[in-house]
Amino acid sequence: MQLLHIDSSIQGEASASRKLTREIVARWRGAIPNLEVKYLDLAAESVPHLTGRPGASEDAPHEAHNAELLRDFLAADVIVIGAPMYNFTVPTQLKAWIDRILVAGKTFRYTASGPEGLAGGKRVIIAISRGSIYPQDGAGEYAETYLRYVFAFIGITEVAFVRAEGLAISPESRQKGLNAALAAIPAPEALAA
Repeated sequence: MQLLHIDSSIQGEASASRKLTREIVARWRGAIPNLEVKYLDLAAESVPHLTGRPGASEDAPHEAHNAELLRDFLAADVIVIGAPMYNFTVPTQLKAWIDRILVAGKTFRYTASGPEGLAGGKRVIIAISRGSIYPQDGAGEYAETYLRYVFAFIGITEVAFVRAEGLAISPESRQKGLNAALAAIPAPEALAA
């Protein structure tokens, strides 16, 4: 079984989403023998944003990197993503990665009856961290809504969110939010069936 571990926070060791993804991956490593883990830190190794110049000679190294990102995604059975909410949505680094995996003919296709996802059968666990507290699908919350839609669009319906909320309200609220998120991490056995 292959697991792709992705972090996108720019907060380094202060990052709540990084703490959560480390714990999720540690639990999977402990529960699944021979689990292969590939790690991608989008803050340290950023993915360039789309330029509109496909095929340009200076983009050749980027094309090879894009192909590798897509291969790693397609090879993974489980994807664990750290997604802090910045300015009501996902970090720009994570959006750039998503732009590399939403590829017509590879992860989705258009049909006469609408788009069809081609990347089904994967499990995605998203550790989302937010400074405030947002009701699901509530005003101002576009990160979780966006990620749920993106993965459904490419055929992935097994998406679990581990939410750490209220992190910027106070030190006590931060600890309470982290504790609640750690307690809410789904057991690997529940998802590995």
